[in-house]
Amino acid sequence: MMKNRRGLAFVIAACAGSFGAGMFAQSATDIESFQAGPGGTRLDVLFDGPTMGVEVDVARLTFPPGTNSGDHAHGVTEIFYVLEGTLEHVVNGESHILTEGMLGYVKPPDTVNHIVDPDGPPARTLVIWAPGGEAARLGSRWQRVP
Repeated sequence: MMKNRRGLAFVIAACAGSFGAGMFAQSATDIESFQAGPGGTRLDVLFDGPTMGVEVDVARLTFPPGTNSGDHAHGVTEIFYVLEGTLEHVVNGESHILTEGMLGYVKPPDTVNHIVDPDGPPARTLVIWAPGGEAARLGSRWQRVP
């Protein structure tokens, strides 16, 4: 029982520390936005980890209707949480339909394709990349938007 209490105290302390760090990160980070061409997928960088000394990026990706990213690979783990809409998440040729509240992920060397129905609404997702640096990589190839 004593061991469990110490473990619980450690977890509570770790959560409190993470919360404090999260509050600092939220106040210290400006959202940068990028778009893959006019009317293309929009990237809103919520947390650029490497600039904060943390090895994770967090962003919001909005895929417009008719999006088809084409097969591509990432050198990092990518976790999607669907906020709104429907995203077809094709991993290594296997289709997964993700709707609001669902998670999808890929890990190196998986191949992924993101597809949104041309007649449907946009798909808004929260994406986490680990290790960090993926948001900067995408942003360097896309157009910066206000």
